[in-house]
Amino acid sequence: MEERFFTSFIHCYFIALGVIIGGAIIGSIGSFLTGEAPLNAMLRIAQSLKIWAIVAAIGGTFDVIENFQRGFLDGSTLDLFKQLLFIISAMFGVKTAFLILSWFIIKDVT
Repeated sequence: MEERFFTSFIHCYFIALGVIIGGAIIGSIGSFLTGEAPLNAMLRIAQSLKIWAIVAAIGGTFDVIENFQRGFLDGSTLDLFKQLLFIISAMFGVKTAFLILSWFIIKDVT
């Protein structure tokens, strides 16, 4: 596989991780200002950002759908496989972010 794939694979992981951690921490500031518990809000916000972190990591455009179409209809299974790996990388980034937030909050998250 080409070098560009590996850099995109790593970028997907860290973009998803950054969206969850950054969004949860910055979003909890609003909870603090309104008098709510910011640590509980972190997990709630992180939970609601899951799908958006994955979408942001894989590009959030129609290129992904176009690659899936090319994989299914044109028989280009390599493109389909690459897109699936990008999505899996983003999912691992989300899971890692949840683990880091749960360590920070000292709470069990499943």
